Amino acid sequence: MTDGDGETRARLEAERRRTASRLASLRGDFDAVVAASRDTNADDEHDPEGATIAFERSQVDALVHQAVAHLAEVDAALARLDAGTYGTCEVCGRSIPAGRLEARPMARTCVGCA
Repeated sequence: MTDGDGETRARLEAERRRTASRLASLRGDFDAVVAASRDTNADDEHDPEGATIAFERSQVDALVHQAVAHLAEVDAALARLDAGTYGTCEVCGRSIPAGRLEARPMARTCVGCA
């Protein structure tokens, strides 16, 4: 492993920790919204004062799904790093420019193939 690989791994592992923490928080938020809907008899579907519990649950659920997908992308990037294919375009096989990898560390393709 080169120093660049070590820096890349550290950056990806930090991103993984941030995403896993965010995912845990979002799942807690989702559980709280679900619990709130069980604990109330209020007709929130017709409450003119704001968003419904169903809307909030749907919104948090979408954020959970996004975080899960992002975590999978980080894990895939780490697997490519382990396999020695990180930074190689999965479509054309050319190197992905360093600037693209810096901006999008989980990039699977070069700019031309993206």
